[in-house]
Amino acid sequence: MPSAAERTRTLVQSTCSSVLLVPGLGGARHEQLSPQARAVGTDGEVFLLFPADSPAVRAATHAQDDELSAVLEMVDVAPVAVPHRIRGHARVSGWLTSAPGLATEPGYMMLRLEVGEASVEDLWGASHVEPEAFASASVDPLVAHETELLQHLASAHGDQVQALASLAGEREAAAAAEGRRAVPLALDRFGLRVRFTGESCFDTRFDFPSPVGNITELRRAMHALFDAAAH
Repeated sequence: MPSAAERTRTLVQSTCSSVLLVPGLGGARHEQLSPQARAVGTDGEVFLLFPADSPAVRAATHAQDDELSAVLEMVDVAPVAVPHRIRGHARVSGWLTSAPGLATEPGYMMLRLEVGEASVEDLWGASHVEPEAFASASVDPLVAHETELLQHLASAHGDQVQALASLAGEREAAAAAEGRRAVPLALDRFGLRVRFTGESCFDTRFDFPSPVGNITELRRAMHALFDAAAH
């Protein structure tokens, strides 16, 4: 399974929604505190892009000696229609400063969040993440494609996803026999998570034979899963 640090860093570098919580900016609107882009630097710091006139930029510009604490909160929502769509939350807290000259677009400013601690609570469980682990963690290689891939699986390969129940246990087989819908819920380099819906919902993981590193390897792994289910 992916480590807590990898899951946290993957969320930071994904397209999930986020908000930057800064003391004293409680009156700011949610959209004013949502960065336009996020990236992680070589030392594990998080760079956040904001309009130059945003409340977060003003607060960071006036802060001195890394005195301004801040928390980046992220919410991960499944990109497919499924009950209980929120897949996870992550928090990265630390100290906020402005980083002049890094924003390439006019009218924008880059802010730098030095990570003090982080945590994640998702489909795998809840864990704290140390700054050093966050800095050295790898990002899941499928993160940039996961939304498109899950939507494609749900719309074009629904029957094959449904057939995966034959590779699992009695509960999954019974769910398929009852006509419960199987929805592809999450995808990472280790495997596919499917949610069986109905009066009650439950998830099942289908692991790949080995971790995938790119789309080509993913296609082979998915074909292997579908072929196994078909036989």
